Amino acid sequence: MKATHNTMPKDGLSGLKENLSQDALSGFLVFLLALPLSLGIARASDFPPIMGLITAMIGGLFVSLFAGSKLTIKGPAAGLIVIVAGAVAELGHGDVNLGWKYALGAVVVAGAIQMLFGLIRLGSLVDFFPLSAVHGMLAAIGIIIISKQTHILLGVNPKDELGKPLVEPLSLIGRLPDTFAHPVVAAAIVGLVSLMIVFLWPRVKQSFLKKIPAPIVVLLVAIPLAKYLALGKTQLVHFDHNLAETLEVDVDFGGMAQTGIFIKYVIMFALVGSLESLLTVKAVDMLDPWHRKSKANKDLVAVGAGNMLAGVFGGLPMISEVARSSANVNNGGRTRWANFFHGIFIMIFLILDLQFNDLIPTPALAAMLIGVGFKLASPKEFGLMARVGTEQLIIFITTIMVTLATDLLIGIGAGIVTKLITQLIFGAPIGAIFRAHTALHGNRLKVAGAAVFSNWLGIKKQLVKIPLSTHATIDLSACNLVDHTVSDNLHHLQRDFEHAGGSLQVIGLDEFKPASKSKHEHAALNKPKTGRKSLRESVESIKK
Repeated sequence: MKATHNTMPKDGLSGLKENLSQDALSGFLVFLLALPLSLGIARASDFPPIMGLITAMIGGLFVSLFAGSKLTIKGPAAGLIVIVAGAVAELGHGDVNLGWKYALGAVVVAGAIQMLFGLIRLGSLVDFFPLSAVHGMLAAIGIIIISKQTHILLGVNPKDELGKPLVEPLSLIGRLPDTFAHPVVAAAIVGLVSLMIVFLWPRVKQSFLKKIPAPIVVLLVAIPLAKYLALGKTQLVHFDHNLAETLEVDVDFGGMAQTGIFIKYVIMFALVGSLESLLTVKAVDMLDPWHRKSKANKDLVAVGAGNMLAGVFGGLPMISEVARSSANVNNGGRTRWANFFHGIFIMIFLILDLQFNDLIPTPALAAMLIGVGFKLASPKEFGLMARVGTEQLIIFITTIMVTLATDLLIGIGAGIVTKLITQLIFGAPIGAIFRAHTALHGNRLKVAGAAVFSNWLGIKKQLVKIPLSTHATIDLSACNLVDHTVSDNLHHLQRDFEHAGGSLQVIGLDEFKPASKSKHEHAALNKPKTGRKSLRESVESIKK
């Protein structure tokens, strides 16, 4: 019996039999998308290109079997390019061949930490980070990807005064005018044609053509075009395509000698990788036609184990990747077996030893990655933050600017600090910033002081005590401030209640007004100064 949208797909081996045709087809289509992207992400990360396929293969064949999410696709991600390339450069002191092997040690250790995150149930920490800072982090990653790949798109490899490749985002951005003025013509033609396909192919209206992933169309056009233009070997991807030899990699923990740098990248791999994975799982759960809830902590353990294995075999760090996961849902994937089949097809590609050396143009891969970077840093993101509230735009831009000037950890930290400052300005009591003051009366939860991102975990801890199939109420009348992150989280929680047959009503907001005159439905709300109570008075009021 085949599953329909009215019947929940089975899991395990029975799910494999029930949904074989749908999952195999979706896995194949995701493989077509993952193939060029995995090569491009690895190359942009200064890893051997084939290592991107190794990570995707492990994510499909191994992680899919015990992941906590049904429809996410595990593999290398553009969002980690900046961190991986930075680790290779810093740990190897400019020696790429040494740097990527040192980076493997950091990947393995970070994978162990991710497993620990899951085992001690830190999956819910994704809710701690303010949405505007997270979006700012992702937008900064997008800008960094675009700044680096634009040079490659035009056939240029910018170097500093000592002849070393530029890696700092602001330096790469500053060198763009010179690259635009002096491109390698043949490479630029291939790159620009590829870029046009990346942006225009999604607009194609014929349904049978839309099923072909844009990256495959790019390769079908770019490879013969590069041959015709006699593109130089330095503009073509070279990789070892023998699977047995590829897997013979010795992980080098020599980078641990550089204690501070090594620890920094372990933290970034573990923290940013976990955050991106959890955000993807959360997003894909909302796309799931059957509204299945993923087990975030179990998924973290699986991704961590996958990263340890990927590091041992020379692969990049993996996450639950949003573009491929969304494609899986859109292609009709039903269970974890779609991810498994995607891994199977990548393994077959590697085993068949297909001759792709010196065939794929690097400007074409750069075009694909610029497309990914543009989605992360789209002008729509800036517009959305502005509509949600001026303070959200300030947090968003602060995170971007600090990240570009320093690194991701300091950038997200700056975003969080900026968010905390705005909360105090908008009236949140200091004693309620990190502590949730709540009182649960049956199915009615009262919150005092403030409902903000930094105390949301405490509020959520009380809400999860109420069965989703019941009718619940959250009373925020004793708060002075309800921020954007909490408003957005409550909206998603209301949908969870509805899908389970219950409801969640948010009350007590009659006296509130948008904190920055925003009309967005999830804008931060606060009370006029005349209507605010002290934290002690608010806490006393919710006990009644």
